[in-house]
Amino acid sequence: MSVAGNFYQAQAANCAESAAKTELPMLRDKFERAGAAWQALAKREQDIETARERRQSEVEAQHNAAAASAALAVPA
Repeated sequence: MSVAGNFYQAQAANCAESAAKTELPMLRDKFERAGAAWQALAKREQDIETARERRQSEVEAQHNAAAASAALAVPA
């Protein structure tokens, strides 16, 4: 996971820990909402990273296919 994704996960963990420690219901809700937001950011970051890797693989495959077909098309 990226640096940002790790940061988001750490923030979500901090919020969960804070929510578990507090006795005030409204503050607990606040921490739980914040934790959910950090989790959503972490998931979004992971989805972006996965999509980026998939696009990069597709581009590499296209380049490899183009290079292979160019090698076959070169008259000897």
